[in-house]
Parts: sequence; C-alpha cells; structure tokens
Amino acid sequence: MEVKAKATARYIRISPRKARAVIDLIRDKDVGEALAILRFTPNAAASVIEKVVNSAIANAENNYDLDPDSLYVAECYVDQGPIMKRVRPRARGMADRIRKRTSHITVVLQEKEE
Repeated sequence: MEVKAKATARYIRISPRKARAVIDLIRDKDVGEALAILRFTPNAAASVIEKVVNSAIANAENNYDLDPDSLYVAECYVDQGPIMKRVRPRARGMADRIRKRTSHITVVLQEKEE
C-alpha cells in the first residue's frame, strides 16, 4: 500500500485562479525541484504553496518515516474557500460589490517507486 503524506492550508487570502496558475507548475515534480520552482516564481501564491509543501515534507518525515529525498508531488490542488463580500461606493449613490476570494490549498506527497 502506498503511503501518502498530506498537508493543507485553508482560508488563504488569495484568489484560487491565481493560486492554480502556480500549483500547476509543481504537479508530478520531485520535492526538491518543486521547492526550487516555488522559490523563484515571482507570485504571491508561491510563498504560501512553498509553506504547504514544506509542511507535507515534515508530515512525511515525522508521521510516516519517509525519506524526504525520495518524495514527489503526487497530488496538488486548490479549492475555492468562502468569499468575503465588501462594498465600494460608486457615483450617483450606487455601490459595487467587491469579492475577496479565499483558497484551500492541498499538497499530497508520495514516495517514488524504484
């Protein structure tokens, strides 16, 4: 049976659409390569996703006794969280709705098969 180490970050204040653009870069990559990609991606979501990957590595090491060098990103996805709704005043007494979107980020690591 394959052991999977998982980490999630919930209610992250970044749009899921922007986070998915970054998370698509690391899918099916080795953990070292994924961290290198995230470190040099000039995007607000990259630092948050890097934290989630590091957390998944720590979970794999401490909970499942897996070797961090033999891990790869088996699954990673971004789900939409709740949307905070705000109001911006406009001309002629009107108002527009501002949607502040949140994301739930999930990363699942697995050992490579030799």
